[in-house]
Amino acid sequence: MEEKKLDINSIIGFVLIFGILLYIMYQNQPTPEELEAQKKAEQEQVEAEKKVSKQNESLITAPEDFSNSTVIDSVAQLELQNKVGSFAYALTLPSTERSYTTVETDVFELKFNTKGGHLKEVKLKNFVDYDSIPIYLVKDDNSVFNITFGTSDNRILNTQDFPFQPSVTKSGENTIVSMKLKVSETEFLEYRYELKPNDYMIDFSIQSQGLSGVFNTSQPITLDWKQKGLRHAKSISYENRYTRLTYMYDEGKVDKLGQMNDDEETVDDVEWLSYRQHFFSSILVSGDTPFKNVAVTSTDLVEDEEVDTLFTKLYTSKMPLAYSGGELNKNLGLYYGPTDSKTLKQYDKGLEESIPFGWGIFGWINKAIFIPLFGWLSGFLPYGIAIIVMTILVKIVLSFVQYKQFLSQAKMKILKPELDAIRAKYKDNKLKAQQETMALQSKAGASPLSGCLPGLMQIPVFYALFMFFPTAFDLRQKSFLWAEDLSSFDSVLDLPFNIPFYGDHVSLFPILAAIAIFFYMKMTTGQQMAQQPTQEGMPDMGKMMKYMIYFSPLLMLVFFNNYASGLSLYYFISNLISIGIMLVIKNYIIDEDKVLAKIEVSKKKPKKENRFQRKMKEMMEQAEQQKQKQQKGKK
Repeated sequence: MEEKKLDINSIIGFVLIFGILLYIMYQNQPTPEELEAQKKAEQEQVEAEKKVSKQNESLITAPEDFSNSTVIDSVAQLELQNKVGSFAYALTLPSTERSYTTVETDVFELKFNTKGGHLKEVKLKNFVDYDSIPIYLVKDDNSVFNITFGTSDNRILNTQDFPFQPSVTKSGENTIVSMKLKVSETEFLEYRYELKPNDYMIDFSIQSQGLSGVFNTSQPITLDWKQKGLRHAKSISYENRYTRLTYMYDEGKVDKLGQMNDDEETVDDVEWLSYRQHFFSSILVSGDTPFKNVAVTSTDLVEDEEVDTLFTKLYTSKMPLAYSGGELNKNLGLYYGPTDSKTLKQYDKGLEESIPFGWGIFGWINKAIFIPLFGWLSGFLPYGIAIIVMTILVKIVLSFVQYKQFLSQAKMKILKPELDAIRAKYKDNKLKAQQETMALQSKAGASPLSGCLPGLMQIPVFYALFMFFPTAFDLRQKSFLWAEDLSSFDSVLDLPFNIPFYGDHVSLFPILAAIAIFFYMKMTTGQQMAQQPTQEGMPDMGKMMKYMIYFSPLLMLVFFNNYASGLSLYYFISNLISIGIMLVIKNYIIDEDKVLAKIEVSKKKPKKENRFQRKMKEMMEQAEQQKQKQQKGKK
């Protein structure tokens, strides 16, 4: 009875205590206003944490993720120290699960090799090659980036032999990749890469911390950069023609190694080095001070385009680095991207000078006229139409040159009967015949040079455009009519065999250009042949011109079969327009009766010999006197 009463009392006590707790909880519960304020405070805290994480460096992977958790015995530790000295610590650190660290930006997909600390792969996300495969500038060990240095315990070591610890952080919109070769957790050699959005230039620095007692500063420290150019175009031979090592040195001077042969050079005060692969480049920029005494080499890897199909050239650069207070601290730039004038120019380091626009006046014409003109036209016209319109504009500007040439030909045609009479009259006195011929041409204002000199004015334009079209990045993979890529050949028929100097395909634009050149030269050179006299002791110019009528189209047909179809399109349109201009000038502008009247008036005027004419006359007289002496000596 007593136990039963106790159990009832216990139950009543528990119920009372539970009720009291419920009452206390009810009295202390937050009001709706307090709940709303608490929820708002929590949201503000989350947003503040996100903002701080975005503005400050937010760790993605950190050195602690790869901290030393591997325990090795003392014997193994001693063996490593005997082998590499202070850098034995780096070899005791555990490897990551992968041998590389991947980072992406808007323009790159990069893989950093944990062994050696440099780039294992560089993929350009916005471009593909002729076979729709992504463009890689670094891939499959085609690139080596190594520093050779001496240590205080008399060792010579290479960074490419050691593992680097990676870390990837964010600084605002920029991505920071740090690769550290460690002597301890606080002593290391670091490669630091800063990647910016939509930017092909990587800010790159080599710096050390706490290694002043490890480095042997009395021994040279050398940076060695090697890279093989990966093929990206249909014709590896054509691509190889525009693949070249270029460098800027001595405050703005630009030079190149050999184009189609092996070459080497040692250069001082180098500001940047460009490993150009036609339309894409890998460029190392010396950020603060120029590189001293740089040894560069270029090796051609295309001996047979049927066999050598992967790489174009092997580039190497070897340059000494300098210690500062026993440490390394060198700021650099790494550019991996298109060989595009607009893109390279924005860095204000003269990188666009690595593009072969042509030397001297030819390069100036391209940079000052054709690049801006084509950029403007292609901004609102299809690229093929832009080439045609630019060709028309160029031909209109140069039409006065054609006018001068045809006017000279018309004068020579009118004077031909008189010139033939002079040669017949003085057939036994060549000197007198030549003097009378020159006198008549001078009075009539019909010197053969007056037709040649205007033609020479076209040469700078011709050569400038010859350099412009193969290097115009904007034409790359732009189609027009049957041409799939205006920066490459426009094959309309693939051959089952390879023809030396021609190739294994047939391009149509060179055929059309060759036909247009043939008719143009037939209409112009053919007329000059009829007017050109043959002089004793001089080459038969008429025969040479006859050969040129057939040789020039043949050269176009063969040589341009593997060239950029944009260039062949230009020559085709250019010669068509030249034929049209010539017909207009001959039939509607030049009146032979008026030209004859002007010649008659000019012949009546007293003509004073200039210095050149007097000099020519004296030379001809001396030559005739020498000839007469020789004939007397033989007798």
